[in-house]
Amino acid sequence: MQISSRFSIAVHMLSLIHVRADYLTSDQIADSVNTNPVIIRQITRLLKKSGLIGVRRGTGGSFLLKEAAEISLYNVYKAVEAIENDQLFNTHENPNPNCWVGANINQVLELILIKAQHAMESILQNVSIQEITELIIQKNHAS
Repeated sequence: MQISSRFSIAVHMLSLIHVRADYLTSDQIADSVNTNPVIIRQITRLLKKSGLIGVRRGTGGSFLLKEAAEISLYNVYKAVEAIENDQLFNTHENPNPNCWVGANINQVLELILIKAQHAMESILQNVSIQEITELIIQKNHAS
């Protein structure tokens, strides 16, 4: 299990869009993220589809559709991570049913993994893009 870098890139993008007063193109965002603009455009499509950002036609440029304080990291996570069956963790298939451990491992482990996923999601729901940008600003001023 691993959450892809799409999540951290999307948080980076939203934070950058929030702190900048102008409309940012995928090239400008890619420069800050230090990645290819194609990746930014792919993530932009996911964020747009989820109603988190809009994109101006013509000259282009992304903007937030909601206040930064209203966009939780959970919103970002759900927008960019394609989680099968909404399950972050997967158990291995076909453990040996003739082994008493193999016959029971997935059922027991799934209970723990569901609790872990709910804990992570709860934390993400309680942190906003506004909070992320405030922390970035504090860190920048401390440097």
